[in-house]
Amino acid sequence: MSKINCAIYVRKSTEKGLEQEFNSLNNQEEACKNYILSQTFNNWEHYKTYEDGGISGGTMKRPGLQDMLADMKVGKIQTVVVYKVDRLSRSIMDFHNMMKEFDKYECNFVSITQAFDTSNSMGKLTLNMLLSFAQFEREVSSERVRDKIQASKKKGLWTGGNLYLGYDVKNKQLIANKEEVGIVNDLFKQYLEVKSISKLKEYTDTHNIKSKQWITAKGIARGGHSLSKSMLVRILRNKIYIGKITNKKAEAIYPGKHKAIINRELFDEVQNLLTEQCNRKNNTYFKDAYLLTGKIINSEGEKFTNQKSSKHAIKKYRYYKQKGLYLPAGDIEKITFNVIQSFLNTDLELIGKDKSLDFKLINWDILGQYEKSDLTKEIIDKIIYTENKLTYFINIENTSYLNKFKTENYYNSKAQSISKDIYLSTDAKRLILEKEIYINNRISTNRYEACGKKILTKSENSNYLIKAISYAYRYKKMYEEGLTIKEIRVKEHTSIRNVYRYVNLAYLSPNIIGNILDSHVPESVDLQTLFKISTELDFIKQEKLFYQA
Repeated sequence: MSKINCAIYVRKSTEKGLEQEFNSLNNQEEACKNYILSQTFNNWEHYKTYEDGGISGGTMKRPGLQDMLADMKVGKIQTVVVYKVDRLSRSIMDFHNMMKEFDKYECNFVSITQAFDTSNSMGKLTLNMLLSFAQFEREVSSERVRDKIQASKKKGLWTGGNLYLGYDVKNKQLIANKEEVGIVNDLFKQYLEVKSISKLKEYTDTHNIKSKQWITAKGIARGGHSLSKSMLVRILRNKIYIGKITNKKAEAIYPGKHKAIINRELFDEVQNLLTEQCNRKNNTYFKDAYLLTGKIINSEGEKFTNQKSSKHAIKKYRYYKQKGLYLPAGDIEKITFNVIQSFLNTDLELIGKDKSLDFKLINWDILGQYEKSDLTKEIIDKIIYTENKLTYFINIENTSYLNKFKTENYYNSKAQSISKDIYLSTDAKRLILEKEIYINNRISTNRYEACGKKILTKSENSNYLIKAISYAYRYKKMYEEGLTIKEIRVKEHTSIRNVYRYVNLAYLSPNIIGNILDSHVPESVDLQTLFKISTELDFIKQEKLFYQA
């Protein structure tokens, strides 16, 4: 029977009493050690004690816990022993996610003061029953909260959240702020005068008009920031100013108990102008950063919309379709430029000499950024997104739109044989090109790259995997030279988890590494998939997962 390494995890929420010679952490550790000794006949052995003193069980940001999970993932621990379940976590969601990790790395969990041991089937059944009841309790509680909020809104009551410019809160009710009422009215009237969100923003910046500023019940200062375009739109659209309460979940509007501070006639005028401007074809609000607005659709013919977010002063532009499905605007536009450039350098005999000549008279290399953008908008009829593929439809029905982009005394002689990925549509009005892509949720082969969704071509994806392998052998070499994982983390300015993940890649099957270096990678294998494959110790299973991915 092989040895079973047992980790002991101990925790105390407060620092009170930790200065004592024999404290709560010592008590927990001693009890767990005695339990491990009682299981000597099962070949259990104490490996290490991980402790977090003075840290709440409601968070996963605990050094001792993270060190233990990291050791578990590299196979150093086969069983985790705690004094009570709540020592590991007080959050059911965190606990449930940890149990998934325990199962993934074949690590058992034992609570010595409760009938709870996942090393046997009865313990796993007990765990599932507890989690089922906990899930039921959480959902019932959520339903009660939702029902209470909806009932309160039906009565016209404010149910909390961020405060609105123009109102204060007193006894949980919205009370008009006399000074801010004038500011809000001024914003509505000014918008009708300038008829532009951009100009309205200039006005608020010039007159130093800020968002609502207040202090929370916990003494935290909120608001007081410059008003962005999106914030101004939300203010102008907010029905709270005409005495209404909106329930977005129920898609209902109720009369509020608070006083209206905007005249209904003025409010309606503003709504009509906002709607009119949004429907204009030449509307530049929220479109100026997007090249392919209205041109990207999914396989069902539904259009992707523009989405912008800002975090830590970093703006992100995306084409958005549904939750979890969005395409980073910068990446897809870069790919589109490359597609057009490659298309112009392709033998276009498929569409006839006259039309192909129109394309051959365009010198892409000397076009400015704005000219390239204008050409792209004209030349691309639509783009269909399907999983791991973009299908481009090039407009060839009437090529007169190309005249303004042609270069005098120029003919593109870079023509190559026609690609198998380019073919004529059935109505002969469009050329169709296909481009394979990969969407990586987190690109982390370089610490300077921002984490987030990234769209890649097939060759770019292969390059990332090759780069990851090079990091893997670099970390492995450091480790074999005597540096600890923590020392590597500090030297490379990364996380312990990343170090372990990349070191695992160095122990991939030689066949897999060879294929990656030769850029022979299955379509759905990205960096995250490779990390998962590398956790398997069996080369045969690794290769099976790699080639079936």
